[in-house]
Amino acid sequence: MLKGRLGLETARVPHADRHGLIWLERGELCVVNGCLHFMRGKDSLTPTADQIPHQAVSMILLGPGSNVTHDALRLLARHGTLLAAVGQDGVRCYTAPPLLPDRSDVARRQAELWGSERRRISVARRMYALRLGEVLPHKDLDTLRGIEGARVKTMYRLTAEKYGVEWRGRRYDRQNPNASDLPNQAINHAATAVQGAAAIAVQSLAAIPQLGFIHEDSGQSFVLDIADLFRDSVTLPIAFSAARKAQSDGETIDRLVRSEAVTVFRKHKVIPSMIDSIKKVLKMEEANGVNNHSDP
Repeated sequence: MLKGRLGLETARVPHADRHGLIWLERGELCVVNGCLHFMRGKDSLTPTADQIPHQAVSMILLGPGSNVTHDALRLLARHGTLLAAVGQDGVRCYTAPPLLPDRSDVARRQAELWGSERRRISVARRMYALRLGEVLPHKDLDTLRGIEGARVKTMYRLTAEKYGVEWRGRRYDRQNPNASDLPNQAINHAATAVQGAAAIAVQSLAAIPQLGFIHEDSGQSFVLDIADLFRDSVTLPIAFSAARKAQSDGETIDRLVRSEAVTVFRKHKVIPSMIDSIKKVLKMEEANGVNNHSDP
């Protein structure tokens, strides 16, 4: 037999070509004949084992009632696949070891741009241009935030009308998120899902999550920057589509949002698009060629 299943043990599938997340619960993540499997009913008379394509996903979410073997952790680490232990319905995340790609060009470029106030504003303006569909002449972040805030309110209303959902405005109580109406709850869940996708994109390129160009205080500032680029095209359609289904479906809003997010992420290749957007806003082609330091 050929060693390592035709050399696949040394393969490295880029995260841009992977399928994002896979959810597993109530079983054991283990290695059988060199391949990752999820074993259910191990102690029963009829155990089942599903082979997991660990090289084709960026992250495995391991739900309650599950175990993982040392050999499985070794295999995941070798192929750069992230493993997170999560609570019931994904409402808690207990562990999330970082992805560790073997590259530094994106991080060095990001730090270079962030370290110059003029160039940092230039990147922020580039992001706003992508979000708003036009290059604004303003170079003050507060002014740009105000312009975007007004347009976001309009986008909420228009998207709600498109999906036939009653909209009473954006309301969110961090202390009691379930007190919001269904559309607002759906937006919260959808935003969390899109931020998770953005985190995968940022980590897969070894970019620096803390160095945001629009967001500043969060330890995930750059992740939030990238997630916001997809608010109109991904987050809001997921949220309002789920909110519409919740009007006639017995499922909880968080489950509906997760189901819709899986469909949208796969159909529109959201994580690869985020990776491309990171390279675009940082002008990686410029960094690898002629550097002219021009503003957008």
